[in-house]
Parts: sequence; structure tokens; C-alpha cells
Amino acid sequence: MRNAAKFGSFAALFVSSLLSAADFSGRVVGVSDGDTITVLHDGKGEKIRLHGIDCPEKSQAFGQAAKKFTSDLVFETTVTVDIVDRDRYGRTVGVVNLPDGKVLNRELVGAGMAWWYNRYASQDAVLERLQQEARAARRGLWQEKDPVPPWKWRSQRRKPGV
Repeated sequence: MRNAAKFGSFAALFVSSLLSAADFSGRVVGVSDGDTITVLHDGKGEKIRLHGIDCPEKSQAFGQAAKKFTSDLVFETTVTVDIVDRDRYGRTVGVVNLPDGKVLNRELVGAGMAWWYNRYASQDAVLERLQQEARAARRGLWQEKDPVPPWKWRSQRRKPGV
């Protein structure tokens, strides 16, 4: 019986350490674009791709504005990253929590600086609502007559002759 109790507490400790190892806090030391930042983690920079959103590319309308928006909110601040996944480029995909309790991913969509990327976050009703509100208010990229989502823009750029 005593061994079972030891095993149970070991298992709980193991699961707890796995869960806490997934999320981390660190200082933002770089902003690559609107939806990709670098956060110090265990003494080195870790690229974080924001989950559930897609900002315009730097050469698209509002691409530079999205980068500046992100930089103004997080550069040189300490954020908490809730890890969701890793992308095909090896970057950590996550939700970034700001010191004031707001969520960077949501702030970008609400300001019209990013699209809700429903391909990867189809169940995120908050991002969906924030995009609808930004679009209705014509904030940010929604000021454009016919804004092109970055995933379509990237696809068009890869086609020969385009």
C-alpha cells in the first residue's frame, strides 16, 4: 500500500512537471512581424508564432502596422506563453498573455491587425467575434476595400508567373 501511495504522488508530480514545463514566462527580445516574436526561455531566444491568427505579411498593406502594434505591446516586457503546438518550421505556437492580463493574439484581431485563422483555431469563438467586430468597425486592415488574407497572398506569390 505504501508503494502505491509513493507511485501516486510520483505520477502526480510527473504530470504536474510536464504541464508546467509546457508554459513559460520570459522577456520579449524580438518582434519578427505581427504574429511572430522571440521570448527568452531558459537563457535563449525562442521564436513564438501566435496561435489562431495570421497578420498581414510585411510587404502587404498593414503588415508594418501589425509589426509595430505587436512591438508596442510586448517588446522588452515579460509575457507568459501558453504553448499550443509546434509548427512545420519548428517554432513554438502559442497564446501570449500580457502583463495586464490581456492576450496578444486577441488584441491583434480586435485592432484589425490580424485575421482570425479559422483553419487552425476553428473553435475559438472569441477570435471569431473580435474579427467580426473589427470588420464591422472598419478597424485596421478592414479599412481596405478587399483585404487579402496572408495565406492567400502567400499562395498567389508562389504561383509561377505571379
